[in-house]
Amino acid sequence: MPLQKIEFAPGVDKEGTEYTADSGWFDADKIRFRKGRPEKIGGWVKLNQVAFLGICRSLFSWASLQAVKYIGAGTNLKFYVFEGINPNDVTPLRSTTSAGDVTFAATNTSPILVVTDTAHGAAKDDFVTFSGAATLNGNINAAVLNHEYQIVSVTSANAYTISAKDALGNSVSASPQDNGNGGSSTVGAYQITTGLNSYVSAAGWGSNPWGDSTWGSGSGIGVSGQLRLYSQDNFGEDLIFNARGGGIFYWDSSNGLTNRAINIAQLGGASDCPTVSAQVLVSDNDKHVIAFGANTLGSASQDPLLVRWSDQENASDWTPSATNTAGGVRVNSGSEIVGAVQTRQEILIWTDVSVHSMRFVGAPFVFQFTTISADVSMISPNAAVNARGNVYFMDKTGFYLYNGAVQQIACSVQDYVLSGLDITQSFKVFAAENNAFSEIIWFYPAIGSSGEISNYVSYNYAENLWAVGTMARGAWLDSGVLDGPIASSAISNSNNNFVYNHEVGHDDDGSAMTAYIESGDLAIGDGNNFVMIDRVLPDFTFAGNSPQITMTIKGSDFPLESSTSLASSTITATTKQSHIRTRSRHANLRIESDKAGFGWRLGGFRFGMRQDGRR
Repeated sequence: MPLQKIEFAPGVDKEGTEYTADSGWFDADKIRFRKGRPEKIGGWVKLNQVAFLGICRSLFSWASLQAVKYIGAGTNLKFYVFEGINPNDVTPLRSTTSAGDVTFAATNTSPILVVTDTAHGAAKDDFVTFSGAATLNGNINAAVLNHEYQIVSVTSANAYTISAKDALGNSVSASPQDNGNGGSSTVGAYQITTGLNSYVSAAGWGSNPWGDSTWGSGSGIGVSGQLRLYSQDNFGEDLIFNARGGGIFYWDSSNGLTNRAINIAQLGGASDCPTVSAQVLVSDNDKHVIAFGANTLGSASQDPLLVRWSDQENASDWTPSATNTAGGVRVNSGSEIVGAVQTRQEILIWTDVSVHSMRFVGAPFVFQFTTISADVSMISPNAAVNARGNVYFMDKTGFYLYNGAVQQIACSVQDYVLSGLDITQSFKVFAAENNAFSEIIWFYPAIGSSGEISNYVSYNYAENLWAVGTMARGAWLDSGVLDGPIASSAISNSNNNFVYNHEVGHDDDGSAMTAYIESGDLAIGDGNNFVMIDRVLPDFTFAGNSPQITMTIKGSDFPLESSTSLASSTITATTKQSHIRTRSRHANLRIESDKAGFGWRLGGFRFGMRQDGRR
């Protein structure tokens, strides 16, 4: 049978069907295109061996003048700083009680303790650290009480419960002798309120926890009752970060990793600091700290469209005066600021209906605001990324590029992504860059993934090619300060999350990574006749050890008929040709690897194939 070379069109095209994707690629997972050829993506290994609490949705890296590298990581439960491989808890404190304000009450045989603290202001899952407590006279001794606890339930404005544990985390149940209250020296240090790992779409009945307010009443969604998103930026050697809808915090690297971050209002010389913000960043050239969606000056009320900035090179002075550059401007369209991204020349601001430019122009106006587009927005606060001077972002209508003007990017998988997106959790969508491969990646929650990020779509901007796949990631940080990209896991309902070094090896943290690519119709003839295939001459480049790939020919006789496996063959580094025998009107090729220890890149394929009869 004569050999026929088939050149597959690069990129994944899912805008039609397998039948219409003639000699192209229709589906893939963990595949990228490089110089038009598909290859398995790089693997990943854990950075931290000690898991952190919550799902991390914000990663940021910076370095000190002594070249010490730091990573800030914000989860829905905690905020961490990495120096090296393990996370250090620097979560700010919300309040600290006076000695004796906190008392305990135990119930025999139960680990549940009732903690009384008038007007504690805590919510379920918040963290509190006790010190100075005395024994309750039985199993619940001082060593059991004096450490960090996560609140189990809030029973009233003046009481909540915790589950007693020892220093190793083992549960401790009360004995009949535990009739004390912890003494008069107990101090409770409350960390800032935790957030959710799911998005709540709107205010109204049911938006807050049961019993949180009057039955039937609507209410706004506070920082403790919403998906926790952090924004971060460095202020010199230090870190500034913001919990969306909450306060702005400052971590001083000179104080060491054992010290917590503090609210910027606690900095020396603090004046009119924002008490609430949707996002914070530090402008690169002029060194203003900028808060988006901040409270108005002199008021605690948040204005979702207000942009405020500090005095130049001063993170604590936010009072506008004739002698400083502090100020603020309200964006003139939309109902809220969704997000902002810094570029070389300007800061881009997205509201829910428009895109704006914010440029430093100096005194007396400091910043100039210009509307760029009045008919496009951004699907989530983190759905945009600056890559080599261009900004790529995703809206509910598609994918866009800003390079001085906003323009939509033609996308061969757009309908597949948008129709498969769990729109109720679209605020989790985030954009990332993998500059070593000229890739922009959007991670998103797919329908049926229980609301958590499960899928990705990648765009090779150098070759204008798209790919799709599955991967559960909460945040991504490209190489720069770090040697390579890192990303955090997104394991729902688990506190065992990690940060991974990506593009390392070929495996999923030591386990096999399944990768595949599947073609559309091989397109021999017009589909009127059957296609006979009797052999395949594969062409691969392998890396690693003991490569083993499964090649499958699938086919059907009619376009609306589901393809079934007709023949399968194992390809190794020594395979010259694979003898198979298939016959169908429509045929497509699937290449899959599910073994550990190797990577691969596809070259060309030659098929022994010919047209056969009509029956």
